[in-house]
Amino acid sequence: MAISDDSSGIETPLLEEDGVGSCLDYKGRPVDRTNRGGWKSATFIIGVEIAERFAYCGIDSNLVTYLTGPLGQSTATAAVNVNTWSGTAALLPLLGAFIADSFLGRYRTIIVASLIYILGLGLLTMSAALPSLNTSWCQNVDTSMLCSPQLQVIIFFFSLYLVALGQGGHKPCVQAFGADQFDARDPEEFKAKSSFFNWWYFGLCSGTLISFLVLNYIQDNLSWVLGFGIPCIIMVVALVVFLCGTTTYRYSVKRNEKSPFVRIGQVFVLAVRNWRTSSIAAEKEAHGTLPSAGSKQYKFLNKALLAPDGSKEHGKVCSIREVEEAKAVLRLVPIWATSLVYAVVLAQSSTFFTKQGATLDRSITTTVKIPAASLQSFISLTIVLSIPIYDRIFVPLARVWSGKPAGITMLQRIGSGMLLSAISMVLAALTEMKRLKTAQEYGLVDKPEATVPMSVWWLVPQYVVTGLSEMLTMVGLQEFFYDQVPNELKSIGLALYLSIFGVGSFLSGFLISAIDKATGGNGGESWFPNNLNKAHLHYFYWLLVALSAIELALYFYFAKSYIYNRASRQMQS
Repeated sequence: MAISDDSSGIETPLLEEDGVGSCLDYKGRPVDRTNRGGWKSATFIIGVEIAERFAYCGIDSNLVTYLTGPLGQSTATAAVNVNTWSGTAALLPLLGAFIADSFLGRYRTIIVASLIYILGLGLLTMSAALPSLNTSWCQNVDTSMLCSPQLQVIIFFFSLYLVALGQGGHKPCVQAFGADQFDARDPEEFKAKSSFFNWWYFGLCSGTLISFLVLNYIQDNLSWVLGFGIPCIIMVVALVVFLCGTTTYRYSVKRNEKSPFVRIGQVFVLAVRNWRTSSIAAEKEAHGTLPSAGSKQYKFLNKALLAPDGSKEHGKVCSIREVEEAKAVLRLVPIWATSLVYAVVLAQSSTFFTKQGATLDRSITTTVKIPAASLQSFISLTIVLSIPIYDRIFVPLARVWSGKPAGITMLQRIGSGMLLSAISMVLAALTEMKRLKTAQEYGLVDKPEATVPMSVWWLVPQYVVTGLSEMLTMVGLQEFFYDQVPNELKSIGLALYLSIFGVGSFLSGFLISAIDKATGGNGGESWFPNNLNKAHLHYFYWLLVALSAIELALYFYFAKSYIYNRASRQMQS
């Protein structure tokens, strides 16, 4: 589809959603809105995501237990391995999205990624079964590895990163493909697309919650082979379900033109080459060829509209459409950067929150205790309960008040969740201060193994607020990064959203290591000693509150000046 560079470029159709008009069915025919796409197709895709999250969280949530148990690794070594794998798994979607948007397309990438995923889970199951096949492989090794067959270790880590690779192709493409089933230029389907992101996350958290409650129990009490094998079977079922919906899907048409990565890169290259060329933006605006809203930001990119010698020779200049593409991507950078502290805060829910809970009274009855790691279920449960309320009650009411189809804008939703994440850190700090005071009052400061006589239910508020924060910010970020990128880069947009949490995970580890070294060096008292009753987690939580406040100020500044693409402006206003 060629876009001319004449005065019709004022409308910048590039940044609108192409909609049904540019979609085909599975036989390559134009899409009939009544029987292709919509909720019928999206239901298949949400079901696939529930299965994938069930499988992934079944590995991720209890990985440290397997590494320190059957594989015999030390706690420190296991922690390093888990953090490295989690960070890698969160960044690999960038690769998967690049392959989908540049070569295979989303549908084919999902199938290939699913096969890799299933292969990885199958090998993971086999590696868990190996010791029972031949225990003579057990050898004497160093302190990081007690007694585990070398072949098992090799196959385990190979299969683990194979799972990460499969997830990297699966994660951004499935969600983007699901959103593709709705036409954002149709008012009713635009509302449905916004609702889709809510129910997508509802399904994701449902799969996560079931995994926490079912797979963790099976792995801890029955069998690791069964605990790894069930996710493999579930992923096979998910692939079958996805293929069953083939005849109902809408497939986006790839334009027969340059790769979007090449187009965007060329804009920046030409803008740099034309750095000394003056008054180009003013000249173009005077002729009415630049969209007024978009041209007010990042004007230096307008210089890509002319060749270095000031001419307009064909092939040496970028089109208005290409310049607007580059600006759309560049506008995402401040939002991406100001979301990193949120990702650092979120990382604490699976680490220090759990360590807090392990020291408290977790008794339900005299014989039953809540596993410390299972406290994370309150986050998923909060999301599962709050999303229907948000989608069916809050959005319609807010729609009446604001006149916006989604009730509030995407950036307003993201910012509200960031504010709640800061509040969750305040609650965590106050709870930790009470826990330390209770330990001191009962003389337990030097008794790290003793249970602090304080109910674990004191931690529930910080988990609930974290869940509400996720419901707002995570879903908002997903919708935002999908909606605001050019049509051919939808998978990349969602991969950029996921990369926030990959980078945030690495930043969290770096921050903790730096603080530990700074406070624990030269015989000092570290904030994070092994004895949590002597720790200063509340200092760390207050630091995150301060960082969140700075983040919020910067975020609101950039969000206030953010210019949505044309299709979104029409729907957000």
